[in-house]
Amino acid sequence: MQQPTTDISGKRTFRGSREALLQRAVEEPDLTWRVLTTLNLFRILIGAALLAQFLAGGDLRIFGERMPTLFAATASVYFVLAIVFSLSLRQRWAPVGIQAVSQALADIAAITLLMYASGGMDSGLGGLLVVFIGAISLAMPIQYPATLAAVATLFILGEEFVLQLAGGLSNYPAAGILGAIIFGIALAARPLARRIQASEALALQFGIDLKNLSELNDYIVQHLRESIVVIDADDTIRLINSSAMQLLGASGELRDRPLAEITSSIGDYIDRWRLDDSVSSHAEFQMTTGEGAQVTAHLAPLGKVDRNGPVLIFLEDASLMNARVQQSKLASLGRLSASIAHEIRNPVGAMSHAAQLLAEAESMTDDDRRLTEIIQTHSSRISSIIENVLQLSRREASQPERLALKPWLRDFQAEFLRTHELQEGELAIGDIADDLEVRMDRTHLRQVMWNLCDNAVKYASETGGILVELSAGRVQGQGRPYLEVLDSGLGVDAATADKIFEPFYTERLGGTGLGLYISRELCELNHATLMYLDRPGGGSIFRIVFADPDRWAQEDE
Repeated sequence: MQQPTTDISGKRTFRGSREALLQRAVEEPDLTWRVLTTLNLFRILIGAALLAQFLAGGDLRIFGERMPTLFAATASVYFVLAIVFSLSLRQRWAPVGIQAVSQALADIAAITLLMYASGGMDSGLGGLLVVFIGAISLAMPIQYPATLAAVATLFILGEEFVLQLAGGLSNYPAAGILGAIIFGIALAARPLARRIQASEALALQFGIDLKNLSELNDYIVQHLRESIVVIDADDTIRLINSSAMQLLGASGELRDRPLAEITSSIGDYIDRWRLDDSVSSHAEFQMTTGEGAQVTAHLAPLGKVDRNGPVLIFLEDASLMNARVQQSKLASLGRLSASIAHEIRNPVGAMSHAAQLLAEAESMTDDDRRLTEIIQTHSSRISSIIENVLQLSRREASQPERLALKPWLRDFQAEFLRTHELQEGELAIGDIADDLEVRMDRTHLRQVMWNLCDNAVKYASETGGILVELSAGRVQGQGRPYLEVLDSGLGVDAATADKIFEPFYTERLGGTGLGLYISRELCELNHATLMYLDRPGGGSIFRIVFADPDRWAQEDE
């Protein structure tokens, strides 16, 4: 006997031979119920038609002329029984075998009486038994159809015998032929019934397999750490996993919704990709979703390589990729900076020292002293650049930890105000939730915040007053924590905003142009993102968007 297995939904399934599938079809007689239900609909139609033609009278009355009262009573009872059978089948008042046999016996008795009331075999009503017995044979074990065929034959022959006794015209040859036909149909229908049952069992098994496969695919897709979106030819979302929903900052039921409603950036890009064959199917582009992370998208047509068909979209958090790239960059930069330290640092120090000694000479004129000041200033700037590059190159892999942000900022505020000799109100901390936590290397966060606050103080002082604010919260829709440094300076124009994070870019005399670059690199090393935003009313906002809190839990577990 085929052993059952259990699918991922907990349902028992059979796998294996055709006999096992057939056995399941017998044990679960859904086919029998459907056959009986369909047959009963035919029974209701027959009963209604016989009553209608009898009540119509005149030339429209075909059956029941010999014994009208018996015909009318039998047809009425038969129609009522058909209605009762319908309710019984719907409510399943009795097992399927009992209902099948009882309905077949009712058909045999009713049709035999209708034949007798209409003149016997010449009425042609006996042919209805072929339909009923044949249909019953499709849904029952072979002993039942053969028995019912024998009963039907005896009833037909008995009806002819009673008709002969009553003085009517009997037709035994026709009755015998009809009985033989009923037997033949009953016996021939059984192999067909077995094929139907086996086919249904196979179809049922395939359906379960497909359902299991669909559930398995859905489980795999939903639990992938990669973010996946599947859209159809109309750019409607057909599948999206939780990772993609979180990355896009979306929630709720997204299936059957246009992709452009969720993210216009990807929607517009796919429109261009479908129309322009020069755009690579594997091209990447950067976008910013909601208020959060940098995202990279990869497109892959499904099925035939057709840009107008369904598309599979892979989304990646660029901060994770940047973190991997960061390790490689730091290794290369470390080797380069070591060479710089040995080859440039000592000569620059010697020039600076020589210019310092030269400036102390009594014979120096004012112009000469100005030249020595220029030498010392630029020597100091070169030394600062070397120190910053060495500091970044020596940076080891980050060691992120959970930090309660509010108390950490209180300690940072006190240290920063004391070091820069600022008043307490010149670096203010906004309303921050006590339970807000971030995940980052403690020393890296301090260096980033120090660079950002130092720049904010310097630029804010250019407007005549120093007011730097620190605020924090969670990105709406994504839940990622963020920390902002807001200043009241002149702000950054759009053309410059794209360059401020580039290394060695600076608009201030004496600056190295590495502070913001190093800050962004340190953020990316901790799976965070540093970005610039315009501040309404003037000034700048530098926002750190930290790593996804859900990923913390997965990594901690």
